[in-house]
Amino acid sequence: MAEALQSLWTELAADFHTCFIEKNRWKYLTSGLGNTLLITFFALLMGVVIGVVIAIVRSTYAKNYKEMKPGFGKKCLAVANWFGGVYLTVIRGTPVVVQLMIIYYCIFVSSNNGVLIGAVSFGINSGAYVAEIFRSGIMSIDNGQFEAGRSLGFNYVQTLRYIVLPQAFKNVLPSLANEFIVLLKETSVAGYVAVRDLTKGGDIIRGATYQTFMPLLAVAAIYLAMVMFFTHLVNILERRLRAGER
Repeated sequence: MAEALQSLWTELAADFHTCFIEKNRWKYLTSGLGNTLLITFFALLMGVVIGVVIAIVRSTYAKNYKEMKPGFGKKCLAVANWFGGVYLTVIRGTPVVVQLMIIYYCIFVSSNNGVLIGAVSFGINSGAYVAEIFRSGIMSIDNGQFEAGRSLGFNYVQTLRYIVLPQAFKNVLPSLANEFIVLLKETSVAGYVAVRDLTKGGDIIRGATYQTFMPLLAVAAIYLAMVMFFTHLVNILERRLRAGER
């Protein structure tokens, strides 16, 4: 039994050396991790911008369209709401891998910046989910808050900016943080379009060494460590938000 364990340990140590130490192959993982974090960060920023705009349009349409006077503004709101609905339906109804390949092979076909393409692709995808998160946050705010803003002399846009959106953002912050974690894991498919992310780094090591277990285990362990770390931060954030409401 002891000899079998010793043999197993020796074999694992040799595989580890071959996969990561030899020829500094561990750098494929570190560079890939950097690209993964860059793609995730900028994709989330883009997703928040798109999501907030669409959420405002769709919640405004739901709350005010029937009471609005006929005119150019009402028609623009209806058209913007229709475009937002189409965007949500298409993006949420198609796989993110397909969206990534369409943007890479059809739209940015002349670009070699894989990180930029990945950030744009995942940002567009994330925007659809962030939009629903923010829309639910805005719709959860009592209509009395809008009336309070108008009593202070604010117009609708000012009421949204100074009263409604800060409260909605606080309500959806934990969900937004969880969206970041989901987005972090979704970027693992960026290698489909030759983006050297963390998963692609492990795949390069696998192809160079013909070893499968050790590179894949390392990639999985790194993703797991990141998810556990960010989940811990989200839990701390939620506890502080609950404590602030008391």
